[in-house]
Amino acid sequence: MPRVLVSDKLAAEGMDILRAAPGIEVDHLPGLSGDELIAKIPDYHGLVIRSETKVTAAVIAAASNLRVIGRAGIGVDNVDVEAATKKGIVVMNTPGGNNVTTAEHAISMMLSLARSIPQATASMRAGKWEKGKFMGTEVCNKVLGIIGVGNIGGLVADRARGLHMKVIAYDPFISADAAARLGVEPVSLDELYERADFISVHTPLNPETRNLVGTAAFAKMKKGVRLINCARGGIVDEAALAAALDSGKVSGAALDVFAQEPPPADHPLLKLPQVICTPHLGAATSEAQLNVAIAIAQQIVAFLNDGVIQNAVNVPSMSSELLEVLTPYLTLGEKLGNLQGQILSGTPREVFIEYAGEVAEYDVKAVTLAVLRGLLNRVLEAGEVNYVNAAAIARDRGIKVVEAKTSQAKGYLNLVTVRVTTSQGESHVAGVVFGRRVVRLVRINDFYLEAVPEGYILMSTNRDVPGVVGAIGTLLGEAKINIASVELGREKVGGMAISLFHVDEPLPPTVLEKLRRLPQIVSAQLITL
Repeated sequence: MPRVLVSDKLAAEGMDILRAAPGIEVDHLPGLSGDELIAKIPDYHGLVIRSETKVTAAVIAAASNLRVIGRAGIGVDNVDVEAATKKGIVVMNTPGGNNVTTAEHAISMMLSLARSIPQATASMRAGKWEKGKFMGTEVCNKVLGIIGVGNIGGLVADRARGLHMKVIAYDPFISADAAARLGVEPVSLDELYERADFISVHTPLNPETRNLVGTAAFAKMKKGVRLINCARGGIVDEAALAAALDSGKVSGAALDVFAQEPPPADHPLLKLPQVICTPHLGAATSEAQLNVAIAIAQQIVAFLNDGVIQNAVNVPSMSSELLEVLTPYLTLGEKLGNLQGQILSGTPREVFIEYAGEVAEYDVKAVTLAVLRGLLNRVLEAGEVNYVNAAAIARDRGIKVVEAKTSQAKGYLNLVTVRVTTSQGESHVAGVVFGRRVVRLVRINDFYLEAVPEGYILMSTNRDVPGVVGAIGTLLGEAKINIASVELGREKVGGMAISLFHVDEPLPPTVLEKLRRLPQIVSAQLITL
């Protein structure tokens, strides 16, 4: 019988759904410490959390029976998704349950910031009547700059337009048509900084957005700008914000999130009178908590009882039976797209994906999305592409995606070929799945070989003459770069050849330059897979 642990507070309606589900045993143990969770997690097949529980790599390592993690809310930054994915654990969230609530909180924070409402309230409770001290500003006809116009950012834009604000937005994923439908003007990030009177942040926290709003960004903003962050702590560089507030460049900030939660009592932003803050209340309404509790409970039950995946962040939605078959192809597809993103030249115009052999018998849409995810995460300047938004991003970027199937095996029982056409030509890569789990790369452009698509790989093309591989090995040895394995391929005897050196660490640029200067070497680059 599957067992589910609910380790955070969850609305009673969600708990009722879990407890009423046939064949599922539920324990509600909120407030577990990290060590207590590690000790208990081996007994459970499902874990339901909110924001308090931290599902670390150590928790994942101890979760010997865990099959699914359900986050009642949208953010999964308290889950080590990579560790869960490697262990085959599905991570789900509830992306739509608290959109309205969070957007309304951002608008409330903006209005409170514009009129100094919390400060005036505190003043009156201290027995003062400081009417002249709290001179505010109207939001009507002001420019609101929104960073990230996804579900929540779009709702903020809609409500701001109702306040007669001029809304401009930066989002690398939004098309001109989508911006027009939202009634916002798409601009570059620099232009947003230069024009906005108010700036509201609505992006996920990832390596590209961490400290996105920092010293350089504040320097570009107009004097007196006001900043609102109801997204994630860490997107705004808090030390840089404190400096900008002290200098007067930023006249006020409204923060619902901090890099460390709760922030330390001596946090400099908490001492500044221009800052208003709330303890991560963006999703804290009775309606939102009810919505996400019901949604995650239904998703967990559907997964454990029927194998149905909904709103997963690390795998596409599909049945458990299909997921079991396609898991190695999802890995292969993302690797092939990732490789294409590193070797192609020019802007992608078309992605052609062919499935040959037994794999063609299955619904491979998820594998196509995996290819796009791997490719676009390499070629886009910022933001994270996932299984949910990959197709929309490709469409908005004008990239044509073609999926083809043939039951005829082409040298292998299961072959996946990815051809990308760019403004400067074409590139081909292909891979196979041997058995049920073994993934191999078998083609790079005109070269055929068999290579493990993983780790740091020095890829070099050279004239097929004696001594080239030895020369590369010698140079790597002199640089103290350890070689794990080598795969070779060539067009024909005496023609062009390719070498893939798997190395234990990235090559410094100086080593790559020395390699490129070796006789007979045509090109050399470091590939990371």
